[in-house]
Amino acid sequence: MQTHEIRKRFIEHFTKAGHTEVPSASLILDDPNLLFVNAGMVPFKPYFLGQQNPPYSTATSIQKCVRTLDIEEVGITTRHNTFFQMAGNFSFGDYFKEGAIRNAWSLLTGSLDEGGFGLDPERLWVTVFEDDDEAAEIWNQKIGVPAERIQRMGMEDNYWSMGVPGPCGPCSEIYYDRGPEYGKEGGPIADEHRYMEIWNLVFMQFERGEGDKKGNFPILGELPQKNIDTGMGVERLACLLQGVDNVYETDLLRPVIDVAEELTGAKYGAKTEDDVRFRVIADHCRTGLMLILDGVTPGNEGRGYILRRLLRRIIRSARLLGATGNTMDALMDTVRQTMAPSYPEITENWERIRSVAVGEEKAFLKTLESGSRLFEEDAAKVKEDGGTELPGSVAFTLHDTHGFPIDLTMEMAAEAGLSVDRDGFDALMAEQKARAKADNKAKKHGHADESVYRPFVDNHPTVFTGYTQLEDEGSVLGLVSDGSLVDRAADGATVQVILDRTPFYAEAGGQMADRGEMTGAGFAGNVQDVQKVGKKVWLHTVTITGGEIAVGAKVTAKVSASWRHQARQAHSGTHLIHAALRTVLGPTAVQAGSLNKPGYLRFDFNYGEQLTASQMRDIEQIANGAVDADYTVNTIETSLDEAKKMGAMALFGENYGSQVRVVEIGGPFSMELCGGIHVEHSSQIGPIAILGESSVGSGTRRIEAYTGMDSFTTLARDKNIVANLATSLKAPNEEIPDRIEALTAKLKVAEKQVQQLKNQQLLGQVGSLVENSKNLGGIKLVAQELPEGVGMGELRTIAMDAKNRLGSAAAVVLFASKDGSKVPFIAAVTDAAVEQGVKAGDLVKTFGEKVGGKGGGKPQMAQGSGADAAGIAAGITAVEGALAHR
Repeated sequence: MQTHEIRKRFIEHFTKAGHTEVPSASLILDDPNLLFVNAGMVPFKPYFLGQQNPPYSTATSIQKCVRTLDIEEVGITTRHNTFFQMAGNFSFGDYFKEGAIRNAWSLLTGSLDEGGFGLDPERLWVTVFEDDDEAAEIWNQKIGVPAERIQRMGMEDNYWSMGVPGPCGPCSEIYYDRGPEYGKEGGPIADEHRYMEIWNLVFMQFERGEGDKKGNFPILGELPQKNIDTGMGVERLACLLQGVDNVYETDLLRPVIDVAEELTGAKYGAKTEDDVRFRVIADHCRTGLMLILDGVTPGNEGRGYILRRLLRRIIRSARLLGATGNTMDALMDTVRQTMAPSYPEITENWERIRSVAVGEEKAFLKTLESGSRLFEEDAAKVKEDGGTELPGSVAFTLHDTHGFPIDLTMEMAAEAGLSVDRDGFDALMAEQKARAKADNKAKKHGHADESVYRPFVDNHPTVFTGYTQLEDEGSVLGLVSDGSLVDRAADGATVQVILDRTPFYAEAGGQMADRGEMTGAGFAGNVQDVQKVGKKVWLHTVTITGGEIAVGAKVTAKVSASWRHQARQAHSGTHLIHAALRTVLGPTAVQAGSLNKPGYLRFDFNYGEQLTASQMRDIEQIANGAVDADYTVNTIETSLDEAKKMGAMALFGENYGSQVRVVEIGGPFSMELCGGIHVEHSSQIGPIAILGESSVGSGTRRIEAYTGMDSFTTLARDKNIVANLATSLKAPNEEIPDRIEALTAKLKVAEKQVQQLKNQQLLGQVGSLVENSKNLGGIKLVAQELPEGVGMGELRTIAMDAKNRLGSAAAVVLFASKDGSKVPFIAAVTDAAVEQGVKAGDLVKTFGEKVGGKGGGKPQMAQGSGADAAGIAAGITAVEGALAHR
């Protein structure tokens, strides 16, 4: 049975049983505790935590998930993937243990003709929590599972919580016996390789308190309502139903391995270490594609760093298997073909996905070249010093800075006749992981206590009237101060005000919240910010400037007209910039973030190259052309499916409800899902002046621009600057660029002449410096702080001249200078001094400590840079001491 059929049968089984089908959420959610969605229940957390009321009593979904805690272990085991699909059914106060158990059992054991999976019930085992007699009795008495195939396990295996205070409860897991050829008898307790877990049923019935470890927390009592959260591993079930040994040989992953065989010439199943590499390629290709699909781009931190690691591990594994050319295009295309039947949006976004993946491969191949050069230098140094082992610190630097895995470094070392200090490398890796874990722990926290807002979220959602009004009357439903409800607040206090209705836009979709005022009988206050809680209640942060506000009072909420006007100019301008970008750069340039505030917009987009001046001009011209066209701006309320059929663009990482708002500017020119505030006609945006574009990470660019009067002011300022330049240069405006270019060329020639004169002057002093050298323990030392402004290039030239003048003598040359905010320094050591054990690298380290810097190099020549020029004299003294007391 194909994986797509497994998904289909699962959803149909539960929708027939009355469950609401919920589409998979994006892998990226706004959750401070998660980089990626890592479990099927994550999108439902607000319901389980009691932060929101669910819109349905039962639900089912097949959620895409990513877990990347142990990337280095992927492929070593054959049962785990970084990306996986978790099929689940959920009950929010509806059915409980018996319902969950019956639903799962009937689907697993039901006949193929009736829509089930047709598993032999005699091969199914179950586990329950050690004291969950209720679940054990249901399995035995109601379902008919023999007592000997029901096993009890402890907190570590069969008890669930989110890791923070909140809902928790016992689990019951369903296992399939794959047969004696896979391991020993005795059920899951004896061998979880033979007995494969396929479904976990969580009975969410208790509330837990604070605790450090799993199981080390108090049970505070029962939840107000009992919930069900289940998860069935789609890939694991596919493994069983397709009769293959592991998840890598199923219909979704084996085709990737087949293509990898063609690209590399290696064979899957021939060598254990090669099999691991094949599985890494298959797993990471799928995960990488799904992350790119949801808007992640390669970077150096957070989600981007994870994606970069995955893609680079694919490339490295392919090369270790024998690939010599580009591989990413063919591998990713294979994933596209296997996954698109379940995720048709892959086809719609294929060009962007392919562009990101192929671009990262090209970039990494260049990195491999630079890293290989570094390896060769370090390997040569080890051999030069008579060593046979590459230090663990070098292997770690190659891994951490250049993305080299330890196995690649070890292979290259073996080819060079060296071993690698694996223990040293592992120790540094452990330190890094410990730091990351501690940092992650520091960042993680229990979910913010929003219980104070719960009555309002459940019973009094805010009515937003700001699409059509700047002013509205409302009733004060609640006041929150320092996290607690209060009845009133007086002059000078800052308080969160909850109204039954409001014209204020709450910050969302990159648009800043409105500013304005709130007034009432004997009360006045400034609205400084507006945020949403539970996506339903508007929280107005109000500083009271006079009188007193109380719960139940009637107030007038008034948005600043100028703020709103300029804010919507910027937001609508962002849509025009986005449309213009896609016109100039193509469909791969999609939004990766934005900020809109009065008169200013910032737009981030996925693109791998710096934009040319011509492209920037075209983007600005197209956007302003849309302003001049005076397009009508329409907003359409419709279903998500209808919006997609219309061609409306959605933002990656956003989770939309069943009803959405489409903002259309000029028909097909711009059509996006957006809940923001916009102008009525594009001409109201005013001129758009692009300030420039820049990089905000690998594969992500940023355009900044002004709109409306801010744009006009910028253009007027630039006009004055040009006029002043024309006056100073005594040239018409159109000749200014040529005049400046000519002056710049003359300046460069003059600077070069000045530098040559400086060098000649300095070189003229070398003779006297050599003559005045100090003799320290049989080593001549020529050390001097050179005039300010001497850079590293000049230092090197002068140092080599002094070294040559010293001839065969055992001597050291040390020069330093202050060059702007930096302190460059260099040490040159003659061969005779090297033979006596003096090394330039050691000397620059000694000197660097005194000037707040560091350096390195070879025994004959080393250099570095510091930041504290006041320490130069102390650095020279330190080197003198090192030579005198060696």
